[in-house]
Amino acid sequence: MTIDPVDLACRLIACPSVTPREAGSLTVLGEALEELGFTVHRFLSGSPPEGPVENMVAIRGSGGPHFGFAGHVDVVPPGEGWRTDPFTPVIEGGLLYGRGAVDMKSSIAAFVAACAEVPEHKGTLSLLITGDEEGPSRYGTRSIMEWMAERDIRPDMILIGEPTSEDRLGDIVKIGRRGSVNMWITVPGVQGHVAYPHRADNPVPKLARVVSALDALHLDDGNDRFQPSNLEITDVRTSNGATNVIAGTATIQLNIRFNNLQRGEDLVELVRRTAEEAAPGSTVEAKISGEAFLTPPGPIYDIVSQAIRGETGVEPKLSTHGGTSDGRFLIALCPVIDFGLPNGTMHKLDEAAAVEDIHALQRIYTRVIRKALG
Repeated sequence: MTIDPVDLACRLIACPSVTPREAGSLTVLGEALEELGFTVHRFLSGSPPEGPVENMVAIRGSGGPHFGFAGHVDVVPPGEGWRTDPFTPVIEGGLLYGRGAVDMKSSIAAFVAACAEVPEHKGTLSLLITGDEEGPSRYGTRSIMEWMAERDIRPDMILIGEPTSEDRLGDIVKIGRRGSVNMWITVPGVQGHVAYPHRADNPVPKLARVVSALDALHLDDGNDRFQPSNLEITDVRTSNGATNVIAGTATIQLNIRFNNLQRGEDLVELVRRTAEEAAPGSTVEAKISGEAFLTPPGPIYDIVSQAIRGETGVEPKLSTHGGTSDGRFLIALCPVIDFGLPNGTMHKLDEAAAVEDIHALQRIYTRVIRKALG
């Protein structure tokens, strides 16, 4: 049988699967995969407030080699101001509009359609699909990995269908990702009336010293695979909104995107020391979203790059720039790379993917499966 990837993408987009809801998208996907001979496993993981999350593992074949495709059906909230209903797919001017068209329901659809083009293969073909990539990512891919470990299932290589292309389909393949850590620094003070500052202790000037000290930090210069790590202040707030009150506390929020020269815990400790020196008594809360990783050169580089060149004539650039992906977890299993559609409209209003790019991505994925599994 054959599958039209655009039609399947439309059916997935029509499911309003704002993270962590799957909203019927896994049913649509599972039915298509079962028709292709996959055994589909669905399971819930976690508990409130960050769960439960529904995940899926679909498997066809047995033995080695084992090639896996990873992705997510959850999407970010659509926001206000769309030209059309974000969950009613619309094709106009050669573009498929809808939340998830780029990130990343169309690439999932393209891979399923590619599986239909390769009904017989050696070894094992699997899809690892979560509903918790755009959210906390606590009960998503990590739960899938636990589920597979309990059953002694381990892919030899994994392709993640995240939208990595930039100017045109195939120009960028991600062979690694930077790590990410969020931190919240709170500086204590004493609340009081602005007319009686001697009876208060204003935390804002002390917080300003913390910001200045953080801004002066030089983390590293990067290396041949990664750009320099960067620290960015993302929010500033105080404990009151009145015009005549000195706040009792002041807080900044920051994010560090870091390369493989750094570790998340070391960066948290650096920020703690810096904040304490600038404003004694400061407290730091931190959440490490993932460590930096780099997939070393190997067969998956060649398989994906050759498929892109063969279909588009484009020589892909191997990159680690940009945000994180669930590759930060999956790298513990096997070599992992990310490759998918152009990402110019992901998370934006009127998110849209070119229909021709979706079909071309299916053809690239078909080449990948044939090369990986013979």
